[in-house]
Amino acid sequence: MLTTVLLTNPETPVVQRPLVEALRDAWGGGQINWLNPGIAAEFEIPAMPNNHESVWRDLQATQVDLAVLPSAGRKKKMLLADMDSTMIQQECIDELAAVAGVGEKVAGITARAMNGELNFDQALRERVGLLKGTNSAIIDSVLDNNISLMPGGSVLLSTMKQEGAFAALVSGGFTAFTAKIAALLGFDEHRANELVITNGEITGQVGEPILGREAKVKALEEITARLGISEEDVIAVGDGANDLGMLTRAGLGVALHAKPVVQEQASYKINHGDLTALLYLQGYSAAEFAKPGA
Repeated sequence: MLTTVLLTNPETPVVQRPLVEALRDAWGGGQINWLNPGIAAEFEIPAMPNNHESVWRDLQATQVDLAVLPSAGRKKKMLLADMDSTMIQQECIDELAAVAGVGEKVAGITARAMNGELNFDQALRERVGLLKGTNSAIIDSVLDNNISLMPGGSVLLSTMKQEGAFAALVSGGFTAFTAKIAALLGFDEHRANELVITNGEITGQVGEPILGREAKVKALEEITARLGISEEDVIAVGDGANDLGMLTRAGLGVALHAKPVVQEQASYKINHGDLTALLYLQGYSAAEFAKPGA
């Protein structure tokens, strides 16, 4: 059996009963289960409908996300998450560059790299090179003043960890940022690149090896092996081209407000919901959500 999930941004509860019932009837589905009235609903269907893609596109215009996924094994034992534009609302290197006075040039490179137009490793070296000579105090300043969490992240982590899941943050950004975000949200582990600093200045170099697309897949392989779980037990989330490896390998790979190249290749796409969408996809109802930090 498959489960159809319809959801939207919690701030705009547009998932209404007539819509859900009409789709359920058209697809020969079963009883509707409201995970959160107006925000998320689900029902089972016997097989993938032929018009799934066209219905998905039609619903996007109404700010409703649609996912059809296997009913079995929905609740995952591990969360593997990207950081920039996923767990936080910014790209940390773009924020550093903006304060350092090279924001426009770095942001342009970031956008192309995240859409798969540039080699990630080369693009990272080029962007970090533009920060050469910048006082390292800029890092704490950006963390304190320029970084905000993605809505729903605290509830996602608290709920999955309450159910015994492991949470790993894997980023093409920098450990100075992942350390703080991981501690703030309750991740069990974090991996990222090392921004080389000497005598209080950013040297313009990145510690080797660079953590890019393949390193995120390696993290998936290593952590699941260590925990004794399968890749099917993992829900992964990200938005950039360097996330595609882990998104396609994980049991449930979710492209969250993702770049076009990721949207094209990802099986599950959330463009309107926040990070609590990952809980609805796993079958959690709002009543099961844990309080942040619980």
